[in-house]
Amino acid sequence: MEKEKKSPVSDVGAWGMNIVSSVGIIMANKQLMSPNGFAFGFATTLTGFHFSVTALVGLVSNATGYSASKHVPLWELVWFSLVANASITGMNLSLMLNSVGFYQISKLSMIPVVCVMEWILHAKHFSREVKIAVAVVVVGVGICTVTDVKVNAKGFLCACVAILCTSLQQISIGSLQKKYSIGSFELLSKTAPIQALSLLVLGPFVDYFLTGKLLSDYKLSTGAFFFILLSCSLAVFCNISQYLCIGRFSAVSFQVLGHMKTVCVLTLGWLLFDSQLTFKNLLGMALAVLGMIVYSWAVEAEKQPKVLPSHLSEEDLKPLKEGVAESPLKDVAIGESKV
Repeated sequence: MEKEKKSPVSDVGAWGMNIVSSVGIIMANKQLMSPNGFAFGFATTLTGFHFSVTALVGLVSNATGYSASKHVPLWELVWFSLVANASITGMNLSLMLNSVGFYQISKLSMIPVVCVMEWILHAKHFSREVKIAVAVVVVGVGICTVTDVKVNAKGFLCACVAILCTSLQQISIGSLQKKYSIGSFELLSKTAPIQALSLLVLGPFVDYFLTGKLLSDYKLSTGAFFFILLSCSLAVFCNISQYLCIGRFSAVSFQVLGHMKTVCVLTLGWLLFDSQLTFKNLLGMALAVLGMIVYSWAVEAEKQPKVLPSHLSEEDLKPLKEGVAESPLKDVAIGESKV
């Protein structure tokens, strides 16, 4: 695979871009979609707009030679786009049919689901320290965000679809990059047009089912148009940074450290929108940040080469040295006996 150029500065830049753009798009969408804002309640169609602008940026980038288009089979791109669109639709339906508390729990459950999928699909194993760090993050974010928990059969089914499809999508980003030696932006520029077209066609119907309102009946104001453009612009950076982060790290790391966005959203909601910030929220945020720090340390520790224990004495090492010294002679003896 043609790996992304990795350095501590670029890694921090990729995470920073993802956090800033993700938090920014949440704030912009809150203003755009809130009844107290511009009441644009067409979330799926808006996502279609996001991918349309992203596809346009990819097209311009390829045309100007900034990025190169590499071959990926069409069926793989279509399959990936269907999974990604099912993730978006499932999330919207889950939020509509379930309580906010259960919606947050379903988002938290993506971390263990991604871990299990990585284990099943890629035989990936996680150290005890990583598992403990993941558990601390889940508990911390859960304390921050989970309030009332109500669920029904339809909502539970939609949540399951959303969790599985989102987890599979994030794992597939890294797999496709590795399989076809393609960069993050190049892969995004190939999948974005398919997602844009399908979401723009199906989005208005999904949104009508969710809200009971037709897109054609919405009266577009200058303010709403500005926030739609702002949301689309931020979505380009959000999409690019998501592919960058998963290409550089892993789907599990993206999920774990991605919950830093939850902490930022809660803090900004308190600062900008007079949202209540209780001791429970502060405790949960502190736990989540602690878990992210421990997770980062544990992942780095796993990358370090294993060394022999320094407390071994010369007597302990003697059999090993003798075995190494004798092994070439034995090989020669065996070789001679076969001649």
